[in-house]
Amino acid sequence: MPSTPYPMRRRRLASSALVSLLLLVLAGCGSAGKSQTGSALVPIGAGLHGPAGLQATVYAKGPVTVASMVFDPQGRLWLAAAGLEAHASADGVYLLAHPGGQAIKVISGLEDPLGLAWFDKRLYVASTGRVDAYGAFNGRRFTEHTRIIDGPVAGGENNLLAMAPNGRFLMGVTATCDHCTPKSRWSGSIVSFRPDGSDLRLYAKSIRAPFGLAFYPGTSDLFVSMNQRDDLGARTPGDWLSLVRAGQDWGFPDCYGQGGPACAGVPQPIAVLDKHAAAGGVVMVSGELGASVGTSALVAEWQSAKVLRVALDRRGSTYRGTVSPFLSGLRNPLALTLAPDRSLLVADWGSGTIYRVRGTS
Repeated sequence: MPSTPYPMRRRRLASSALVSLLLLVLAGCGSAGKSQTGSALVPIGAGLHGPAGLQATVYAKGPVTVASMVFDPQGRLWLAAAGLEAHASADGVYLLAHPGGQAIKVISGLEDPLGLAWFDKRLYVASTGRVDAYGAFNGRRFTEHTRIIDGPVAGGENNLLAMAPNGRFLMGVTATCDHCTPKSRWSGSIVSFRPDGSDLRLYAKSIRAPFGLAFYPGTSDLFVSMNQRDDLGARTPGDWLSLVRAGQDWGFPDCYGQGGPACAGVPQPIAVLDKHAAAGGVVMVSGELGASVGTSALVAEWQSAKVLRVALDRRGSTYRGTVSPFLSGLRNPLALTLAPDRSLLVADWGSGTIYRVRGTS
């Protein structure tokens, strides 16, 4: 995120994926991916602007600081609210049983819960310094609870969760400092673990703040939004959307896309986003929003108050991304998810409003 941190961002100097994310700065390699195009946005409803052919409505009013969303097998929407110091009392996991309904807090006592995932009738929640699994929901609360991971970094910021095709969870872990070398091998990484929390492994390392995780449909290709260093001044690059493979080293803190010896062997991003954008949630679409959107990654930018579209052109084992504006009229968009009816939900962290966007044709 930018040098003027957003309320969530600098509660702890280096703990910012969310913060980072939620407010940090994702840096970008200028050589990869095409720059933003001047696609015109038009009014699409609910105060939002987007591409022609889309319609936006208000899905529901949730708590402020919604950081992630996931649907359960019954089609109910679960929300994680993470407000850092500004809205700490809202922190928790909420249930929204139907559109337009009231969000009910179901889980309390977690610090900055960010990651949510349903698997095998259990809700998994990643929060500061821990990952928990909850089961046997009785309509008001979960009667089963297990902390499956302590850490992996004590007091470290755990970000969004994604289930890989091989049945393992992936999770981003923000570095504990803005531009120093972390002391823990888990800090500034993407980790992998079994659903019971065992067999914790490094999936990819040396990433300042990996936040949003999403797989390209039908593949094991993992796309990640990355927030980077905040101390670079005029050298600050844009945030990144990157294709991340197992075993990669992304060079933090020495490489931030500047090239030269410090970046030797470091992968290139698929697309360079806005500077100090606090890039957040990522959703992959492949026709759900119509032909005009096509196969794209949608990326929320908390700080720049918009959602970007990265049109993806698959080229062999990699992709080329073309960036264009997708949604504006938001305050601090952060969480994105696809609903069972194939519409897109966008949660505005700053207002608590959850918008539904769908194609009109």
